[in-house]
Amino acid sequence: MSEQPIPEIHTIAIAGGTGKEGKGLAYRLAKAGYHLIIGSRQLEKARAAAQEIAGMLGTEGHVEGMVNPAAVRSADLAILTVPYSAHRSTLESLAGELLGKIVIDVTVPLVPPRVTRVQMPPAGSAAQEAQEILGPETRVVAAFQNISYEHLLKDEPIDCDVLVCGEKAARARVVQLIREIGLIAFDAGPLENSVVPEGLTSVLIGINKQFGIQSAGIRITGIPGQKE
Repeated sequence: MSEQPIPEIHTIAIAGGTGKEGKGLAYRLAKAGYHLIIGSRQLEKARAAAQEIAGMLGTEGHVEGMVNPAAVRSADLAILTVPYSAHRSTLESLAGELLGKIVIDVTVPLVPPRVTRVQMPPAGSAAQEAQEILGPETRVVAAFQNISYEHLLKDEPIDCDVLVCGEKAARARVVQLIREIGLIAFDAGPLENSVVPEGLTSVLIGINKQFGIQSAGIRITGIPGQKE
């Protein structure tokens, strides 16, 4: 896959964005000044979620709701926040609208009931599976797998880092985007490396269960000048 110039990003769509993670990302991105479109299979759900986030933002951001195809078609960059059970079908239905865009895939291949066990698909990871489905002209970037929605919906520093995997230019733009919304992001290499943050999610779920919490995360340490 050859690297192409990164277009300017003004509008971001979140496909499957009516869930907790989607709303958290919508809130943070809209607060940072992006025009946000929350997508859903049902227009009513999309509009209700957009209204909820807009109410939290007041006049700080522009959020609207659309069905998934219209949402991603209207966006400069798309984010996918769906359960793994809906991953393939959602991507196949949106492949045409996503052509040529950067797609941030937040999906983790959790297979209930054993969600604390790492279970990767034949493609290697959910993000690699997404790349296979969407084809080489669409740039898939894996990010946000290890961030709890509870952190995203609160105006507070987040004590958790984000690993970003994908094509070099695309992941660099996503790292910048993540830093714009107040999180610490690291370039974690090519898309093949997405097996690590995706797999870590099952580990973190297990830790959450052990301690009766919902927000275990990861930190990268040992970097000179970084506050730990």
